[in-house]
Amino acid sequence: MKDEVILLVEDNPDDEALTLRALKQNQILNQVVVAHDGVEALHYLFAEGAHAGRDTQEMPHVVLLDLKLPKLDGFEVLRRIRSDPRTRRLPVVILTTSKEEQDLIKGYESGANSYVPKPVEFGEFVNAVKQLGLYWLLLNQNAPLPGRM
Repeated sequence: MKDEVILLVEDNPDDEALTLRALKQNQILNQVVVAHDGVEALHYLFAEGAHAGRDTQEMPHVVLLDLKLPKLDGFEVLRRIRSDPRTRRLPVVILTTSKEEQDLIKGYESGANSYVPKPVEFGEFVNAVKQLGLYWLLLNQNAPLPGRM
């Protein structure tokens, strides 16, 4: 599934590099589009701003979404994804350092498909990314998005 895009929404350069390294180390060779804040993520998804003209028929296979983002936090990004018919079925995995119970509950109530706390230790993080990749890119079958049924 190398042609399937992963949208990584991550503002921390160290976590971005760690995630990209873990994907590569696990032979997950999908194209990864990185958005560094919530606004940039929405611009990518809805072909606005710097992404104007992008073909919105080509949606990411999965969104890896941090919660603590500048400009627009992950909960608001998730709310907007779920409120738009073009993206409401798009798989969204919250990948965050937050282990707060209220964030976990709010994430699922906002429509997250999964909530994964980022492990601190690199080996554990690599394994978590491997499991995410295996599940979301190989095992899980996404529901078709509107216009692609």
